[in-house]
Amino acid sequence: MKTFLSFVLKETKHILRDKRTMLILFGMPVMLMLLFGFAITTDVKNVRTVVVTSYQSPQTQAAIERLAQSEYFTITQTVATPQEAERLIRNQKADMGLIPSLQGGGSDGLQWQIMVDGCDPNMAQQWTTYAQSILSQPIDAKHYSLASPAGEGLGVRPGLSVRLLYNPQMRSAYNFVPAIMGMLLMLICAMMTSISIVREKERGNMEVLLVSPVRPLMVIIAKAVPYLVLAFAILITILLMAHYVLAVPLAGSLFWILVVSTIYIILALSLGLLISNIAKTQLVALLLSAMVLLMPVVMLSGMMFPVESMPVVLQWISAVVPPRYYIEAMRKLMIMGVGIGEVAKEVIILTVMTLLLLAVALKKFNVRLES
Repeated sequence: MKTFLSFVLKETKHILRDKRTMLILFGMPVMLMLLFGFAITTDVKNVRTVVVTSYQSPQTQAAIERLAQSEYFTITQTVATPQEAERLIRNQKADMGLIPSLQGGGSDGLQWQIMVDGCDPNMAQQWTTYAQSILSQPIDAKHYSLASPAGEGLGVRPGLSVRLLYNPQMRSAYNFVPAIMGMLLMLICAMMTSISIVREKERGNMEVLLVSPVRPLMVIIAKAVPYLVLAFAILITILLMAHYVLAVPLAGSLFWILVVSTIYIILALSLGLLISNIAKTQLVALLLSAMVLLMPVVMLSGMMFPVESMPVVLQWISAVVPPRYYIEAMRKLMIMGVGIGEVAKEVIILTVMTLLLLAVALKKFNVRLES
């Protein structure tokens, strides 16, 4: 055990001595958290809105004032006709137009028509949803309806109320933080572990380590332990920043968050060991990590795009991407506050993947030693 601990201490000193590695390990999580939390956001704010004044009443004026008082919309100007509103949107001087009218000719059948720039469908859908939520609220015991230009699809019927669960303010940080955790832990654990072992091979130190009194398996575990500790330090840093800087709740059990994260970290370390068995140089290990980890994590894990919206072929491919299940589990545990039973499926899949990757990596490592 003393010899094993000395190997762990050696690897720890090697990591701490490399300032560039430490900058990557702790600088990248902080930078990505700040970027995704504040700069790269899908939150609705300051949507430039133009109002058509072809029909005016106390009810429409009250609804427009309520819209302007929200942080989501900014009333830039008013115009007389829908054609003028469309021209402003086409000239990129407005994002959305509101057109009030009477439905059925009655005095209380107020109807709102939304004219929105649909070049970005996702943002257009969010703008209409936010506008629906505000305009459909009752004014003086009256309920109003909202319709799209086609007269369907976006209708809000009188008396209908909308309740957003878990993220009532629709903040993008709630979605990005679990995704960043899955991406960072995978990249740091797998990439750094594989490069570390390959670096020892390049310098000829691995043969020296393997002829030491410590068994080869213990050598590999000793090299992985410091990265395991660093991964937990990064995980705690992300959780603290998420809660105190980005105001993301930790609604679920912190204990189960750490347990599921431990399984995922071991999975990432196993994948790093497998990559180190395949790669012969640090450059090859880095390229393999980028191709095998980075692109699938970003594109197929549900981090940026919903898996359900992908073609069936890509959905099948995403089924073997481990971060997909970790991100789903973290969103449920952190944001929804569910118990471990509700994420049992994700935990079982991650555990099976961990055992499979670890067994293959160790088997391949032993084969390389014997050859």
